[in-house]
Amino acid sequence: MPLGLRRKKNKSRESSHLVENEEVGGVGKPELNGGSGGVAPPPAALRPRLVFHTQLAHGSATGRIEGFSNVKELYSKIAEAFSIQPTEILFCTLNTHKIDMEKLLGGQIGLEDFIFAHVKGIKKEVEVFKAEDALGLTITDNGAGYAFIKRIKEGSVVDGVKVICVGDHIECINGQNIVGTRHYEVARMLKDLPKDKPFTLKLVEPMKAFDMLEPRSKGGKPGGENKIGTGKGTLRLRSKGPATVEDMPTEFEEKAVKKVDDLLESYMGIRDTELSATMVEVGRDKVNPDEFAMALDEALGDFAFPDEFVFDVWGAIGDAKQGRF
Repeated sequence: MPLGLRRKKNKSRESSHLVENEEVGGVGKPELNGGSGGVAPPPAALRPRLVFHTQLAHGSATGRIEGFSNVKELYSKIAEAFSIQPTEILFCTLNTHKIDMEKLLGGQIGLEDFIFAHVKGIKKEVEVFKAEDALGLTITDNGAGYAFIKRIKEGSVVDGVKVICVGDHIECINGQNIVGTRHYEVARMLKDLPKDKPFTLKLVEPMKAFDMLEPRSKGGKPGGENKIGTGKGTLRLRSKGPATVEDMPTEFEEKAVKKVDDLLESYMGIRDTELSATMVEVGRDKVNPDEFAMALDEALGDFAFPDEFVFDVWGAIGDAKQGRF
């Protein structure tokens, strides 16, 4: 069968409380592991009973949350702990209150990770003149409907517009509201904007404490060496099915996910460690590119990946298996 991905659609309260001046890092131990992916989430009482500590990134008391199985449920638990709306949360970082894209919460949380929630701050509107085909932006999303800027390439078109910062949520493009649009679609929309014409962005920046104000970050180097978590295991969040407690990523997994994430940025202008980890998992036991392409189509039918990208991902997974990174 020739390589090629068909385009198709996939069919698809335990209390929290605030703890003043609590020590960072204490967590509960898992009592039950979640089931396998692809099935309906189990009742809350049967989910992994893990307690995580959290704060609002701009400053707050410490909250304790548990009983979540995906990112949306995690945001709901955090919102409940701090009496805010889940829609106020833009994204979360692990073990730092700073807007550090190398510490962004993705599909895995270390069992001893401390979660910092970054909430909506100042809204701003900016006009950008697209002088080049590439804007120099890398887009990601929070898994709950908000796309935001993960990297700004130095010397790029957007780098010259100093009001645009890493961590800014992209709310509208040329007056079109894109809340709920996946990051790869936002990246495509920005790429398709006509050259040598201006366009308008409505942005929402994360709220910052006064002591956090500092020069704009470029978002850090892609695929840094920071570990996902500091504990001996991780809680793996899935868009479908329950969360599962797993061992820390192996060296093969870390290297393969990093390379696939780099390829996502190169081909599609996005970074998404959860998507990269899913692709590595899908390709782990496949024997040839065609089998891998069919498995990707089955698992990620909403994505339309170029054939060249699929070949390169297959090669990256093979290189990681052979230890050639």
